[in-house]
Amino acid sequence: MSVPTAQLLDGKLLAQQLQQELKGQIQVLQPTADRPPGLAVLMVGDHPASAAYVRNKERACAAVGIASFGRHYPAMTSQAELAADIQALNQDACVDGILVQLPLPEHLDAIPLLHQIDPAKDADGLHPENLGRLVRGEPGLRSCTPARGDAITSGLRH
Repeated sequence: MSVPTAQLLDGKLLAQQLQQELKGQIQVLQPTADRPPGLAVLMVGDHPASAAYVRNKERACAAVGIASFGRHYPAMTSQAELAADIQALNQDACVDGILVQLPLPEHLDAIPLLHQIDPAKDADGLHPENLGRLVRGEPGLRSCTPARGDAITSGLRH
């Protein structure tokens, strides 16, 4: 019986390769779309880890040519205000992806907000429709971790 061997994964190198691949794909597709792809990130409050994560997302968008529509809300923003903004972003033709940065302050309920995101614009893949596709192994949007895991393990097999 053969024992699988471990392979060292250079995460920084892989990230650079993926970033260059994505940048190239965007450069090819952008002229036909007549605009760059757009990502809206909604962050409520000033959770330090979330703020750093959102900054990194905004930098990553800029590096590959994605328009970033960051919306930072005060901690006491209401559920209704966030829901209304999600609905507006669902209708915005310049926004291709929407994500709500978690965790949210305790007075907000993330589940109904995530359910309001158009499944076709669900950048985190957390809408029930997209989670169902993931569980069933059907094509569809994937959150970053399962999507990258598939790409990484696929790359290791070849």
